[in-house]
Amino acid sequence: MIESQAECEQILPRYGFAFQQNIVDAFLARSGHILKSRCSVKLVFTSVARRCIVPFVIALSFVHGAIADPDYFRHVIFDNSINAGAYWYSTGRSVGPSTLEQRDGHLPVEKQFFLTPPNALRISWRSEPGGGWDAEIHIVNFRNRSPELKGKNLYFWCYSQDGIATRDLPEIMLSTSGEGLQVAEFPASFTIAAPLGKFTGDIPARRWTRVKVPFDGLQTASIYKFRPEYLQSVIFRQGRADGAHHVLIADEIRVDDEGASKTGSVHTLRAPIRITATGYDRHILVRWEDDGTDAPARYVILRSLEGGPFEPIGIQLPGVHRFMDFLGKPNARAAYKVAAEDWDYHRSESSETASAQTHELKDDDLLTMLQEAAFAYYWDGAEPNSGMAYENIPGDDRIVATGASGMAICALIVGVDRGFITRAQGLARIEKIVSFLETAQRYHGAWSHYMDGATGRTMPVFGMLDDGGDLVETSFLMQGLLAARQYFNGASQRERQVFQRITFLWETVEWDWYRENADSRFLYWHWSPQWSFEIHHPLIGFNETMVTYLLAMASPTHGVPVEMYYSGWANQEESAQNYRQGWSGTTDGNHYANGHTYYGIKLEVGAGPGGPLFFTHYSFLGFDPHQLRDRYTSSYFDNNRNIALINRAYCTANPKHYKGYGPDAWGLTASDTPRGYEASAPDENDDHGTMTLTGALASFPYTPEASMQALKHYYRDLGGELWGIYGPRDAYNPTAGWVSPIYMGLNQAPIVVMVENYRTGLVWKNFMANPEIQEMLKKLDAAGDN
Repeated sequence: MIESQAECEQILPRYGFAFQQNIVDAFLARSGHILKSRCSVKLVFTSVARRCIVPFVIALSFVHGAIADPDYFRHVIFDNSINAGAYWYSTGRSVGPSTLEQRDGHLPVEKQFFLTPPNALRISWRSEPGGGWDAEIHIVNFRNRSPELKGKNLYFWCYSQDGIATRDLPEIMLSTSGEGLQVAEFPASFTIAAPLGKFTGDIPARRWTRVKVPFDGLQTASIYKFRPEYLQSVIFRQGRADGAHHVLIADEIRVDDEGASKTGSVHTLRAPIRITATGYDRHILVRWEDDGTDAPARYVILRSLEGGPFEPIGIQLPGVHRFMDFLGKPNARAAYKVAAEDWDYHRSESSETASAQTHELKDDDLLTMLQEAAFAYYWDGAEPNSGMAYENIPGDDRIVATGASGMAICALIVGVDRGFITRAQGLARIEKIVSFLETAQRYHGAWSHYMDGATGRTMPVFGMLDDGGDLVETSFLMQGLLAARQYFNGASQRERQVFQRITFLWETVEWDWYRENADSRFLYWHWSPQWSFEIHHPLIGFNETMVTYLLAMASPTHGVPVEMYYSGWANQEESAQNYRQGWSGTTDGNHYANGHTYYGIKLEVGAGPGGPLFFTHYSFLGFDPHQLRDRYTSSYFDNNRNIALINRAYCTANPKHYKGYGPDAWGLTASDTPRGYEASAPDENDDHGTMTLTGALASFPYTPEASMQALKHYYRDLGGELWGIYGPRDAYNPTAGWVSPIYMGLNQAPIVVMVENYRTGLVWKNFMANPEIQEMLKKLDAAGDN
């Protein structure tokens, strides 16, 4: 550790700081409270120095939107369905002669009658003697969703056109299993069925009725205690067999406390201000602001189409001030108003009116529209304390993702260059991110996969062994930082300081530490102070980790020998062959080189038919594949293009006969799926019918015509379900009738960046301008000739 004034004086000039006694004193005062590694000592030193030398806070701030209320998803079970036909997060069953209306095993979506627009759920049944039915509504367990619900009661709203007598209503049960009544293994449990009429009385005709079900009055029917904070399923089931047809509309199902309103009455809510509407090719984007004095439960968006009356068309979460209205055609004119609503559904006055019209866009303008929409994920949707990117939205609002944040920095460069934000705004965001990284936990210079955005502490999302450094995520982060170092390389003092601070972060990543020892042929993915190299996952190509070796070889301070490219990344030993064969399921390419032909397309490097498309994206957001070659291929650009072409050819052939595949719907890669997070690929084992939009859209540099065809299909044909406030949703599975409820940080940025690399090469040019990268390529070329 650095403990003396003399040592401090020696380090200051290296990072561009003049000696000042107050810097040294501040550093030495803090040195006993930091991680005991060389890089973290220097890290805190530079952080202290920066704060002493720049004794002011940049006061320039910009309103760029906000994050949704993090408490929202601790309450909501159902508010609206993305899918227009059937609600995917529901199931229905019936046993004859009873009947229950279903669509492919799910409950139908009700679009005519709703409490919060644009839809509700329709429970339509006939209860007969000797039969039975149940309708289950499940919580949406998107990735990293906060697991505990908050509240003492279950609330929902009911509506019936004809009215339903108390005795004819169904029964209600609650379950802590995502599979409703099918699973009772610990800790899952379910309650005794109770007559719904006990909580409602008669349901009047054509009037919404709010239902309150107190948890303390429910008894478990399982062998385990019912824990309402872990509620997963609300179940309606057959009650009295009256032989009559009934329809009950259900909306706004949530867990809360009595008197949950935070605003008291409609008079305390102010109308949103500064509303704007912008027309695009097939949709209109509505934005607004508020004065920050209210805490609404939601915003309600009202629309007048072609001069007609204003009608509610959707809601937006508290804290989010954007709404996408997909009209589905050009030359459609609409006017909009926005109102705030409290937890008791009292609505404020409406905002002023904003109008816009859709209009046919040329291909180049479609690309700008796509980039701007996906960029908003990292601008409006960034974690507010750190400026870093969330793993997914919605998600756990504590967790920021290191690799996705590196990709976000690449997207930030594009945002500045395209004029989505100003250079001053982009620079301020970079400063915020760098400030966070300077004090976040590091492990021999590497950051962990996930961190707490408020504290910078490691969050071991993948388990106890994942409590240290993640070299791959660090390399994705550093790829973005190095691109930003060159882009924000102006003459101003602030840009010079950003350059120096990024240089410090770059030079303090101890890539060589992650060799495990001096004789190791591989770099390893993880290291933990507690568990050391217990995960022991060697980095072996070809996959997304290529940039890790390239940066490790380029490091001017903690580099690894260039020969590790061939001993590690392109290793030919049996263990490496088994590694490639293990994830690909084939011996094709298990020696790194491939040489086989798929759908008439030869693949020089890669296992099987190429794997998921993120292999061609993550390492190449900054690293220009035109400039990379080795013993196995003369051009990684050509090789990546062939991987994309094989992927598209597979989806066009569609050997597993899934719905929706074709030449305009392709791009198998990693994403959210109905089965959880998966890396889809064009082969028998890894194709389950889920199409990830970034697959084709981030492949623009390789397949511009095919990618444009996919963009027009996803947007113009399917945009009603696939397009939202951050552009294309993460994924969809038309065979299952599923659309992802989230956006992912790892998937929106590659769209922004790779489209720009196709259009101007912006990020490639800036990253490749780093002199360390060019020097490394010369060494790699020399090693390849041996």
